[in-house]
Amino acid sequence: MNAFAISPAQLYSNTPSDFDFKLESLAQAFHSLSDFAEHLSTNVDVVFPVIHGKFGEDGGIQALLEKANVPFVGTPSKECQCAFDKHSASLELDIQGFLTVPNFLVEKDKLAKPELEAWFQTINLCKENGKVIVKPTRAGSSIGVVVAYGVNDAAQKAEEIISEGIDDRVIVEIFLEGGTEFTAIVVDVGTANNSEPVVLLPTEIELQRSISSDTKEDTIFNYRKKYLPTRQVVYHTPPRFPAEVTDCIREGLSLLFRRLGLHDFARIDGWFLPSPVTSLPSAENSGKFGNTKYGIVLFTDINLISGMEQTSFLFQQASAVGFSHSRILRTVVQHACSRFPSLVPCKNAWTTLSKKLRSSKQAEAIHKGTSRQKVFVIFGGDTSERQVSLMSGTNVWLNLQGFDDLDVTPCLLAPANGYFSSHDQDFNDISREVWTLPYPLVLRHTTEEVHAACVEATQPERVEITSRLREQVMNELGPPLSKHDWFAGFDIAYEQPIKYPLQQWINHVKEAGAVVFIAVHGGIGEDGTIQTLLESAGVPYTGPGPIASRTCMNKVATSLAVEHLTSYGVHTIPKDVRATEEVLKSSLIDIWNELKAKLQTETVCVKPARDGCSTGVARLCCPKDLEVYTNALRRKFQRLPANCLSRAHGVIEMPVPPPESLIFEPFIETDEIIISNKLENGNARHLVWKGENDWLEITVGVVGKHGEMQSLNPSITVKERGDILSLEEKFQGGTGINLTPPPATIMSEEALQRCKRSIEVMANSLGLEGFSRIDAFVNVRNGEVLLIEVNTVPGMTPSTVLIHQALAEEPPVYPHRFFRTLLDLAFERAK
Repeated sequence: MNAFAISPAQLYSNTPSDFDFKLESLAQAFHSLSDFAEHLSTNVDVVFPVIHGKFGEDGGIQALLEKANVPFVGTPSKECQCAFDKHSASLELDIQGFLTVPNFLVEKDKLAKPELEAWFQTINLCKENGKVIVKPTRAGSSIGVVVAYGVNDAAQKAEEIISEGIDDRVIVEIFLEGGTEFTAIVVDVGTANNSEPVVLLPTEIELQRSISSDTKEDTIFNYRKKYLPTRQVVYHTPPRFPAEVTDCIREGLSLLFRRLGLHDFARIDGWFLPSPVTSLPSAENSGKFGNTKYGIVLFTDINLISGMEQTSFLFQQASAVGFSHSRILRTVVQHACSRFPSLVPCKNAWTTLSKKLRSSKQAEAIHKGTSRQKVFVIFGGDTSERQVSLMSGTNVWLNLQGFDDLDVTPCLLAPANGYFSSHDQDFNDISREVWTLPYPLVLRHTTEEVHAACVEATQPERVEITSRLREQVMNELGPPLSKHDWFAGFDIAYEQPIKYPLQQWINHVKEAGAVVFIAVHGGIGEDGTIQTLLESAGVPYTGPGPIASRTCMNKVATSLAVEHLTSYGVHTIPKDVRATEEVLKSSLIDIWNELKAKLQTETVCVKPARDGCSTGVARLCCPKDLEVYTNALRRKFQRLPANCLSRAHGVIEMPVPPPESLIFEPFIETDEIIISNKLENGNARHLVWKGENDWLEITVGVVGKHGEMQSLNPSITVKERGDILSLEEKFQGGTGINLTPPPATIMSEEALQRCKRSIEVMANSLGLEGFSRIDAFVNVRNGEVLLIEVNTVPGMTPSTVLIHQALAEEPPVYPHRFFRTLLDLAFERAK
């Protein structure tokens, strides 16, 4: 609980672990939290807390700010304390006349099984196997939420949550079987003394079981489903509930916001139960809020600080009613400022500035007319990398929007027959379609969702429902917001998505005189197909050309193309390529013995020949591991569960459909780097590296013109568990630890510079241009590299290493400027 003033560049790290072991040398430390609060009181106008969970939503940071008289966004400490604690909130909701979910409180060292057993009986649950949810009372992001069966299992899981230190208070709730979860953002648009909460378009959360998984899977909205793109969850905004139910949700949440004394904004979750629930006796609850003729509405979790990732519910729902990301945040901040008399001069100054900016921007738009350069950002595709591609494309689109001279359109590349009929089909480039997307439709978690939203946007009945609700919400928002001088109006217009066959889309791009930013990972985005089509049409695009793309897509061809560079410190890994079909019908013992003999190794790394993003990459240590892996391919599993192979590992995303070919390589042993957890002698966390092995895995971006590629500083990515970087560790914020550049205690400056020279020689030899990412092993003693693969359309998510490497340049290159540089390189090549 120490406070540090960090640089803006550090905000783009995966986790605080990327830099917290070196905070003392990087950041300004405050001696105590009270010193920190005092600093804020004299140096800032208003604080926007975005700390999720403990200290952020439980009233901790709010109490600190209140004591120092620092204005802040959001709910006061006392109300936070009540709303954040799930047990306290449930009691308060009951008092305020809302239907609630029956629950039982378990406190540290106070678990009484007979009482828990009695509770099971009172709600008509079987004490042996009655299904319940066990969760901490004071934790966010679904952390620690588990399903339990019966009294003994529930008691054990409650004790585990307590013993793991997640929380010392746990609640056991009935599992709402047959119910559908929803979530909604509430925004206060009233005046300082008169709260006027408006509920945006609620989102229905549809959880789906994996059809092809043989693992036991409970349909709960857990941390992984919440924050990693996955087909296990589908969102519908607005929900597909009867109109009366949606109206009940919106009315109830507005009421709840007022009665619990919440401020500015919040996200509130709940359930719609369309059928009678035996544990919610209708006679007892008939007078409570939440009864409709279609079923019961329950409010369960109050999130005082909503998630703020690029596609979080706050931005999804706000964009559906006319707010861009920046506009909804400005609205929330300005509303908070209006509650503090000390900020009136600031508010007046901001209003004046806002009016000047608006008038100058309008004049600029009139002057420029249609002279803004059109840019189409294309993402999606039909490979297993399509979800990361959506994250990359969304990030690029949002960053490029900040340039006034660009007109940026996001586009989804999809199979012509949709995703759900595509897995067993072969595609040629003509069988794909491209959708140009309006702002709200981009903000989804999966390509399937974006595609479904596009199709839905053309269905008259669904369009009518969405339009009616959108108009209703905007009519509730508009008049009260218009009373505030600082409100600049809605800035997202409602538009329809437009579908084109791929070739027709390219013609459309050409007619618009546009440049294409390619963010399609794998498949036709990286094998030279899109590049060839665009080049034939004379359309500028980002990244390498068709020949380099085709070479680098094939890992064997890439190795052959650089095997002559040994004198430059570039080496390749031996490979054994086998058709997947042959592997599936051959003797696995024979294959294993052949691999060991040919590759001269005891453990093998297997990977699809044409996939990236760690999809299907696994370490195999014995024939049994090979059997588990091939069985997953045969049965088309979407993922391998953690630790199902003989060595510990995280969840492994699998390619669906299975790849045509598999590559087997010797597994390269590297030294483990550990970030210490212990604070020894009061010191901060630090790196632990034994240095017994000379090799470490790195990833490095290369940027520049053809023949003049420059290497950025390499990153060492510390694996949190297992031997292969997981999808999360590569691309998801909040996971993985990246060290950019490699610390001097691990790699000398001389070795680092030699490594960068070797990478540049390799990049130029392969004919790369624009930008790419090279994954390799580096010898920390002499800087020689051992090539793993080259990605010609690398990940461009907010937490990818390319962003970290650009920020490590001198001076730092921020994401919007980095993506603009890549766009400018595409223009230069076209000229």
